[in-house]
Amino acid sequence: VILSSSLVQKVQRLLHCYPLENIMRFTAAAAAVAVTSIAAASAFSAIKRSSSRSSAKHQHFSVPNELLESTTCECKDELVLAVQLALEAGKNMTKHYDSKGTADENMGDLQINTKMNDADFATAIDVENENYISNEILKKFPGHAIIGEESTGTGTIPPLTNEPTWIIDPIDGTTNFASGLPLSCVSIGFCRDGKPYMGVVFAPMTNELYIGVQDHGAYRNGIRLLGCSGEKATKTLSHSVVNFEFGYARDEEDVEKMALAVKRLLQHGVRTTRTLGSGVLDLCYVACGRMDVVYTGIAAEGWNPWDYCAGLVIAVESGCTMSHLSPSEMDKAGYDFNLYSKNMICGVNSKVVDECRSCVLGL
Repeated sequence: VILSSSLVQKVQRLLHCYPLENIMRFTAAAAAVAVTSIAAASAFSAIKRSSSRSSAKHQHFSVPNELLESTTCECKDELVLAVQLALEAGKNMTKHYDSKGTADENMGDLQINTKMNDADFATAIDVENENYISNEILKKFPGHAIIGEESTGTGTIPPLTNEPTWIIDPIDGTTNFASGLPLSCVSIGFCRDGKPYMGVVFAPMTNELYIGVQDHGAYRNGIRLLGCSGEKATKTLSHSVVNFEFGYARDEEDVEKMALAVKRLLQHGVRTTRTLGSGVLDLCYVACGRMDVVYTGIAAEGWNPWDYCAGLVIAVESGCTMSHLSPSEMDKAGYDFNLYSKNMICGVNSKVVDECRSCVLGL
């Protein structure tokens, strides 16, 4: 330590003017202040480092370099665009989320319109998101086809051809969104030769971006998801978190079928069950091992192509088994899955898929 001459002089005067015991007390106090200052500075530095890590974590909303640098990824331009559009559409959802339950809330802004029944509805943000995504896609890829939930409405879903086709759910989990519950997302899938090839899912309130490309893996916030290994490979039904959605089915027969399936699960024994309200996020959460299996199609609660497409790629690329719940269609798995089917089961491994199928169907 180098002391200035002025400081040395002050110390010398101190030694001449004060008893040694007073100097010792002064020195101890000064040391305590110094230690406190050092501790505060260290804590502040730790907070800055933590903040920097947190900030860096949320900057992974981009296409991983492994995909951009790949010589075999055949949808780089589409992927970059899909990520950009999903992020922008997600940003469009945050105003409602931020105002929900506060003096700034105005539910009239959502302009809720029902479809089949009061449980099936769309908001103005759903329509805005889909229009924005579709228009931007057609600007860059005017020859591509688009299948969107809101443009389809309650009409017949357009067939999937061999032409490059985008399948869009502008807000999956609309009920969660309207209610202010954080589990909703923007889902953008892309198909080549009549099969899903790329999927992008952005959940704005959990700050998670999922990306999957056929034969190139799946990612969450830029980090690759694990394949079917370790705990995922050995998971059995009795140790599983099982997910299902009740959808819009409300008549007595359908309700009894769905309830019976849940009863069979509980009687068989599972770790727990969950109903999250977003089919796309259900698939993403199975893909990353937060849940172990999800099924649909016991009754009239089956899903649509925009519920499957992007999530299918992410799930399959993370090593999951995605097939049909119905035994007559179970041979159509992975990228051969029929996006127009009303039944599906997806699990972290093939064994838990077979176990769950047999259990809920009572086979």
